[in-house]
Amino acid sequence: MKYVLRKLLTLIITLFIVSLLAFLAFQVIPGSPASSMLGTNATPEKVAELEAELGFDDPVLVRYARWATDFVKGDWGMSYQYNLPVKDMVVEKLPVTMTLVLMGFAITVAASFPIGIATAKRAGGKLDRAITVLNQLCMSIPPVFVGILLCFVFGITLRIFMPGNFVSFQQSPGQFFLYMLFPALSVALSRIAMTVKMLRSSILDEMNKDYIRTAFSRGRTRSDAMKQHALKNAMIPVIAFLAVTAAELVGGSIVVEQVFAVPGIGRLLLAAIGARDFPVAQAIVVILAAWVVVVNFIADILYQYMDPRIRIR
Repeated sequence: MKYVLRKLLTLIITLFIVSLLAFLAFQVIPGSPASSMLGTNATPEKVAELEAELGFDDPVLVRYARWATDFVKGDWGMSYQYNLPVKDMVVEKLPVTMTLVLMGFAITVAASFPIGIATAKRAGGKLDRAITVLNQLCMSIPPVFVGILLCFVFGITLRIFMPGNFVSFQQSPGQFFLYMLFPALSVALSRIAMTVKMLRSSILDEMNKDYIRTAFSRGRTRSDAMKQHALKNAMIPVIAFLAVTAAELVGGSIVVEQVFAVPGIGRLLLAAIGARDFPVAQAIVVILAAWVVVVNFIADILYQYMDPRIRIR
């Protein structure tokens, strides 16, 4: 219980630090939100007047405390650009990005486990060598380039989907998931390669330990020893790696959204930064940070229960 409480306290402190840094970072970005809001009508007098109205005259820590207090209460402010509640804008876009992240994660797990186990079983064989070479290639290709290739092959050439013609879930659930499959593949490909490499290495490391040799001496086959003994222990570091994967898929999804014109929070974030719409940008950064921190918190708890040695330490 103490371990969980310590991790929970760390989570809260991390979110506080991230929110503070995000707020401060947007205060030093060149350009004034007031100037962007006024557009061609911006004059020094009007800009100063609007900045005072927005509270920019207050000390930065006072503004942060006011923003953070309202954010925790559920009031995320108003968009400077659209004059709409930030919470409504983010909540509208969030399900699309989360669908993309979860699909990418599901594809990563579904593909990497059987491939990783197969390569570990046939370590040194032709299949293992071929997949190792393919893994290195996949890890070196950025998701953006993978997305462009998928758009060209499956969109322009095979016409399975129309790049840029996003279909919402409300319009057609089937077409929505078909369209989202390709950006999900784009963000998942490199993570599949990394997870396969991690799982293979972890299994082979366990297979060289004394308790596996003892299993062999009792008549266990290599396949039985792997399934009944090595695989469970090999999964412990892989779970931690998958937590990192789930967190990093968010960053990949934000980039890939631009390639496939997916209307998620990634596109909203970049548009908000370009327009100096700080309330929107700050809210999205905090939400993304919360996702990363919470996912790692859950992984730490699972890691603890899978490996009792952590509880002892």
